Amino acid sequence: MRYLTLLLICLAGTQIALAQEPKPQQPTDPNAELKNVVMPQVRTQDTTIRRIMEELQKIQASDQSNSSAIQGLLQGREIDNITKYQLIRNNIVYASETYYLLNKKIIDLKSRTTTNNLDVFITSLNNPESKELGFSLSDRIVELVEKVVLKGKKDKNDDKSNKIVESTKSIIASPIFQSFTSLTPPLAIANSVMNFLHSVSINNKEINQQTLKDFEKELNKYVVYYTALNDANNKFEYGLNFNKDQLNLLHDNLYDHIMFTASALKFNLPQRGNKSLGETLNDFFFDFKKEKVVLFFDDLENKYTKGKKVDYEALLRENPNLKEVNNQLEDLVMQTKRFENLYNEYFTLLDSYYGKVASALKIAQDNGLADKSTIDAKQSEFRNLKDEAVKEIQASINIKELYNNTDKIKYRYRIF
Repeated sequence: MRYLTLLLICLAGTQIALAQEPKPQQPTDPNAELKNVVMPQVRTQDTTIRRIMEELQKIQASDQSNSSAIQGLLQGREIDNITKYQLIRNNIVYASETYYLLNKKIIDLKSRTTTNNLDVFITSLNNPESKELGFSLSDRIVELVEKVVLKGKKDKNDDKSNKIVESTKSIIASPIFQSFTSLTPPLAIANSVMNFLHSVSINNKEINQQTLKDFEKELNKYVVYYTALNDANNKFEYGLNFNKDQLNLLHDNLYDHIMFTASALKFNLPQRGNKSLGETLNDFFFDFKKEKVVLFFDDLENKYTKGKKVDYEALLRENPNLKEVNNQLEDLVMQTKRFENLYNEYFTLLDSYYGKVASALKIAQDNGLADKSTIDAKQSEFRNLKDEAVKEIQASINIKELYNNTDKIKYRYRIF
């Protein structure tokens, strides 16, 4: 710029000197005056200088503009690094809390079957000795043997009849059946008694095929009810087991994700050993928790502070592991979504279970095993117990707590 300015000054000086130098006399020419008017030399020189000065002004303005743009880019780069770092820090801090919450809630849901009160209710309905519906299966089977098979002819002195009755009672009281806590005792007892009577009929002509058919027809009224109840129990148990298998798989995936993050942040890794996964992670969260992660970032910022300013560019450049952790958080969020699905699936199972038990109770009513008022009371009791179980589990797991924390993770913003 200085050299260009000196050149322009020299050019301007030369032009002024030329303009002041006296001109030689020219021969008289009638057209001279006209020529002087048509060819204004000084005006042409003034225009050239003005054009050069305008170009100079443009160059100076361009330099200022470029300088401002460069400063803006440098400042924008610094702001961009700050923004990236703050996003990474916030995401990882929130993720540490999400790890803790998700682990806690997986353990809670895996431990669920129903509730103690609901389990007691179902076990009681399925107990051959229970009189929850106004009868016990054990007593009814003995009554049917005496009424249908022996046709009411049982006598104290009738050894054959007495033996049949006592044998029937012995089958019902068998420790094998008494050891069953759910599922199949009534069905197993009914099947065993039926097989026993078929074997007796071979040597006892008074027990013919028609008698056995009549007995089986009456017994089937109970069998159909207990089969429906058994089907409800079986499907609920199968659904719970599948739900738990999926929770176990999710728990394993969470463990792997925590291992990756803890390693990237240079925390001590959780050592599983012979402990269960739940116990391992519970121990790990004494050290790997939100407060410790916040302290990790505070120490990192202090390390890269020069004067009173953090060098975010160097911090991000020399700690690429932070970007990797941030960019993997979408997988953690997807794990929380998977847990939400399994959580909701549990309540779907419970609703289906309630519907099947209610249908089984209706079968008992339709088959005349119990009156309508008794069935209505039991259905109402079961509905209330189911609703209590739902509220208890919802309060214990508190899925909204997980929703709110996960929503804070801006996992869609990838840092490169």
